[in-house]
Amino acid sequence: MSAKHLKHPEPENSGDGTDPGAESQDKATLTDPAESLAAVTAERDALAAEKAELHDRLLRSQAEFQNLRRRIEREKIEWHEYAATEAVRALLPILDDFERALKVETTDKHYAKGTELIYQRLLESLKKLGLEPIVCVGQPFNPHMHHAVEKFETTEAPDGTVLEEYQRGYNFKGQLLRAAMVKVAVAPAADQ
Repeated sequence: MSAKHLKHPEPENSGDGTDPGAESQDKATLTDPAESLAAVTAERDALAAEKAELHDRLLRSQAEFQNLRRRIEREKIEWHEYAATEAVRALLPILDDFERALKVETTDKHYAKGTELIYQRLLESLKKLGLEPIVCVGQPFNPHMHHAVEKFETTEAPDGTVLEEYQRGYNFKGQLLRAAMVKVAVAPAADQ
């Protein structure tokens, strides 16, 4: 075989100087831009949707993080208040002892004055922390703040009025810490 026969056949020329393969390439490129544009537009839309979804997820994650941070701060504050509440509650029996000691008659006036000063100082320190004594005597009985340990029939006070306080009640930072133990007036029963 000669080298002439090994040669690949050349595409036929139409004689006008154009290549028939080039003509089919031109037709493909004419239809390809429309298809390419559609493909690029679809890809752009998909990427925009993905971006929007990722942005939404980012915003949600940031909001969840902010909520978590606020909740942790609130729980931290509540924990500190709870710890302070328990510390103040542990000191209430000491206040009660001071109040009872102040009611006892003593011949030593200096001792009584010293006890009163210590009591006042302790009470003032606890008030600065948020302790508030509950005023009871002469007030209407409130089952949320008072614990009735005795009922006394009388016509001298309106029914349901607190006559005497046996143990002082306290609020701490606006919440009931301990209810007051009180004696309550009741109207005498009508004779039948």
